[in-house]
Amino acid sequence: MIPYALIAATAEAVETVASAAETAAAPSATTVPQKQSLLESQLNEADSVVRQIQEQGTGFFSNLWDKHSDDVIRFVKVVILALVVLVAAKLISMAVRKIIARSFKKFEGDESLTHATYTIVRTLIWVIAMLIILDLFGFNTASILTVLGAAGLAIGLAMKDSLSNIAAGIMLLILRPYKLGDYIDCGSVSGTIQQMGLFSTVLKTPDGLFISAPNSVVFGTPIKNYSRNPTRRSDITVGIAYADSLPVAVKAMMEIMEQEPMILKDPAPEVLVAELADSSVQLTLRYWTATENYWPAYWTVKAQLKPAIEKAGLNIPFPQRVVTFVNAPDANAKPGA
Repeated sequence: MIPYALIAATAEAVETVASAAETAAAPSATTVPQKQSLLESQLNEADSVVRQIQEQGTGFFSNLWDKHSDDVIRFVKVVILALVVLVAAKLISMAVRKIIARSFKKFEGDESLTHATYTIVRTLIWVIAMLIILDLFGFNTASILTVLGAAGLAIGLAMKDSLSNIAAGIMLLILRPYKLGDYIDCGSVSGTIQQMGLFSTVLKTPDGLFISAPNSVVFGTPIKNYSRNPTRRSDITVGIAYADSLPVAVKAMMEIMEQEPMILKDPAPEVLVAELADSSVQLTLRYWTATENYWPAYWTVKAQLKPAIEKAGLNIPFPQRVVTFVNAPDANAKPGA
């Protein structure tokens, strides 16, 4: 702050200059040389006052530096160290991101696991950096940690359901029962995985519906993953009439599976007698395909069954019932007999 004496001297100089101007302009009996002499003396006085002001101002900042130079230097050092900590935190975050991406790529990790892990580690890095900066500026970080711990406990009790979703999300990311693009079935929820987060899992149903399932629900339910294994088995059941030849039917159906390129040769396809039903003999076609070819092969084989059965001279029987009447009247008996 500017001293009061400096303000008073400035006002005095202004008044002196104004008085000199009035003296020079006012009509008087004083001779011209006297007026000039008086004006010069007042201007010289004003000039001295201005110089005094300049000297006092310079002395103020000089005194400030002399008295507080150590504090100023210390503050500048703290600011520089804080900037260094921020830059270091940024560089460490970038390095950690590359390391995590490289590590999960090496172990065949998916993008969701990489992103979630990086988010957690980056948050820890910045929290530590902020604590270091606060400590540099003289804050009591122990008290801050105590307050944050108490606040975290209160928030945790109030948001226990959300925290259970986070815990379940972390376990799902670690155990990895599914990944992006997998088709899963867990209780009443089924669909293709679109996004995996710490709070919820987003799925898309075969008919294009959007499903956001809480991680705690998904983690607490048995998960059936249809895309995890590289191969899948398919069973298709068809019926033939009891009068048809069983070896002919088995041969016709085996030809369908042997000629289909999407069906694997190992394990070999087979035709099994599944059931002797009321109206037909139920045969099951069992074969293995790659997981991505499951549905194309299923629909292709099923479409070829009817033409192949008809070509082999077999029949697909309709349901039949034999009705027996008890104590039925004799058709040959004479009326009234």
